Amino acid sequence: MNVPPFMRELDLDAMHAPEFSKYANIGVADPKDGKFRIGMEYSSRKSVVAAIRRYTIVRGVDYDVYESESQTFYAKCKMYGRGCDWLIRASLIRKKDCWEIRRYNGRHTCTMGTISQDNSKLDSDTVADSIMPLVETDPSIKVKSIITEVQSRFNYTISYRKAWLAKQKSIAKVFGGWEDSYQALPWWLSVMVQKIRGSVGQIETRPLYNGNEEAQCVKIFHRVFWSFNPCVRAFRHCKPLVQVDGTHLYGKYKRTLLVAVAEDGNQNIVPIAFALVEGETADAWHFFLKNLRMHIVRKDGVGMISDRHKSIRTAVNRSGGD
Repeated sequence: MNVPPFMRELDLDAMHAPEFSKYANIGVADPKDGKFRIGMEYSSRKSVVAAIRRYTIVRGVDYDVYESESQTFYAKCKMYGRGCDWLIRASLIRKKDCWEIRRYNGRHTCTMGTISQDNSKLDSDTVADSIMPLVETDPSIKVKSIITEVQSRFNYTISYRKAWLAKQKSIAKVFGGWEDSYQALPWWLSVMVQKIRGSVGQIETRPLYNGNEEAQCVKIFHRVFWSFNPCVRAFRHCKPLVQVDGTHLYGKYKRTLLVAVAEDGNQNIVPIAFALVEGETADAWHFFLKNLRMHIVRKDGVGMISDRHKSIRTAVNRSGGD
């Protein structure tokens, strides 16, 4: 289950109760005229800055930041003093534990219009937040579709790189990032083995060294082998022949995926085992074939098809041809 990052939020029902009426506009611009006003309160610095960005982007204007501190955010229109006097200041109010608009002098009076095809305030973080529902529904959404969505919503055509980066950030927010996935790997394997009885998960780690000294209680991921119980059971009804191969991965962490497949009586391909390893080395293939033999291909007389990679031949010879 994906749990979104924790955010301090007010109870939605309480927001409309009479005794909490002063909080009714926290985090949103006035819905009647689309403007800010002095006294509006926000739950965090991030939320007030995001609101100012949205306001600016939608209206096709821009601003310069004059002060950006842990307790204050102060911005003026880029045309300030040259046809526009728009400015806004928000500050942290510790007694209320919220951010409040302290200075604001009304809407823009400049006629800048659209500055360019893109907008500097429409950064990848802002785009990532806006497309999260789309990414959650379809993680494989195309970058071109994101560009079209942003164009429709904000009336700006962002670059391909900005859209791609926004997609990666949105995926990380919804499903977790690369580091989160690696940290969750031991837990994922243990849950898989517990919940899908008969499944196999073997992980190998290495110690972390600081110079010549081994760091205590710290291990580095090295290799992992896994197979699901349906795959293990399916092989019992397949032809006595296994095909193995490897492919390089091109994500953040460069690894190699090793796969073993079999064929059933209807000539359907059945994947039976997988491994993530450091590369197609003799040690890596030995790790994979040893676990394949131990947990799945338990009977004798099973043939193996491969591309005759020299590391595979070395691994087979090391195990005595079993």
